Amino acid sequence: MPRALVIDDDDAIREMVALTLEASGFEVARARGARDARRELEAARPDVILCDIYMPGGDGLSVLREVQARPAPPPVILMTARGSVETAAAAEETGAFDYLAKPFDVSVLLDRVSAALAARPAGHAPAEDGPESMIVGSHPAVVEVYKAVARVARLRVPVLVLGETGTGKELVARALHRFSGRGSGPLVPIHCGAIPDTLLESELFGHRRGAFTDASRDRRGALSQAAGGTLFLDEIGEVSAAFQVKLLRFLEDRVVTPVGAEAGEAVDVRVVAGTHRDVKGMVGEGRFREDLYYRLTGYVIRIPPLRERLSDLPALVTHFERLGRRELGLPEVATVSAAVLERLAGHTWPGNVRELSHVVRRALIDAGRLDDDAAVEHALREGAGPAAASSWSRPIGGEPLPATPPTLEEVERHHILSVLASAGGNQTVAARLLGIERKTLARKLRAAGGPVAEGGEGEER
Repeated sequence: MPRALVIDDDDAIREMVALTLEASGFEVARARGARDARRELEAARPDVILCDIYMPGGDGLSVLREVQARPAPPPVILMTARGSVETAAAAEETGAFDYLAKPFDVSVLLDRVSAALAARPAGHAPAEDGPESMIVGSHPAVVEVYKAVARVARLRVPVLVLGETGTGKELVARALHRFSGRGSGPLVPIHCGAIPDTLLESELFGHRRGAFTDASRDRRGALSQAAGGTLFLDEIGEVSAAFQVKLLRFLEDRVVTPVGAEAGEAVDVRVVAGTHRDVKGMVGEGRFREDLYYRLTGYVIRIPPLRERLSDLPALVTHFERLGRRELGLPEVATVSAAVLERLAGHTWPGNVRELSHVVRRALIDAGRLDDDAAVEHALREGAGPAAASSWSRPIGGEPLPATPPTLEEVERHHILSVLASAGGNQTVAARLLGIERKTLARKLRAAGGPVAEGGEGEER
């Protein structure tokens, strides 16, 4: 008869798991916390351990480390109602067999226990606990993201992160970088959809002085800047067919050749790409190269939209309120009410987590609190995320465009600021891309309230 040890300070969860295992033929020992667990480890000699992570008197990760330090350690399955990418990464590195989000179906529990008994446990070096979580949520779909990051972070494979606009693709890229073993190196994010194709090659590969008009000096591209670290190519589905060829060539030979250079140099960089588009479907339509798709998809991580993980809403609102209060210099107190949470849960969240962060900040600015129904309702109407705006829009400087049809002046302002941002603030380059004179651009920027170079129209930014 196989033996199991169930460790959880929640009596109901502990008994549910224990009774489920006993009904399936296990001999089960129970422990209320880390101290009891140490005693039961000696007495019960379990074949498999199921352990909660957050418990008084010592957490599940400390139990896991103690188990792994023993000869022939049994597999450990960690359970939590408050998951994070940090604990998932620590669990993976310390040698946990699996990581389950509460509540879970008993069929899932039994499947993972059976798999744990059939597999050899793997021992790894212990990892330190991380700081405040980079990604917030304990919905099972989000826990799967944590587990995926933990599995693939240290592997030398490219990763494609899929998710709707505002779901947090860059946060996943940052987590992959942090736990990759390259965390001391640079992370360089590039928004491919915000950079015109004429500048994207220079942006990624760099250029030599004189390679084109206004190339007054050598410039290192993002790939070289990210050497020893990670390059995140956001919205990879937006790049042109011509650029896809150039990116594929780099992924094949890992050599960066700046625009205007005769020879290239080898660069060690981990590439993570992200997109809200169905890139596989684009391959079938002939709009994305199949060979590039397979080069980018060494591993795929899918992030669920907020509407599919509303159980995380209270934790996300608390998280964004805390961040917003720090940013705005407000007292750090929690003010969200049950009525407000109910109202937020009824929203469709087309802009996902990014939209939620805007709504929380807007309500804090207007009322200083999140239990003000009127302020939250106003924030929901006025602070919609970028995906709730018209399909052509993209946020500029963090400000979403209105969902109502824009005026011609708004379209022009939006386009000018987009091009200026893609040109790195260089007004001469931006004017050339827009097909207007430098002085005309300066005049339009003044009219739009955008950045104008100090010292007059003729001064370069």
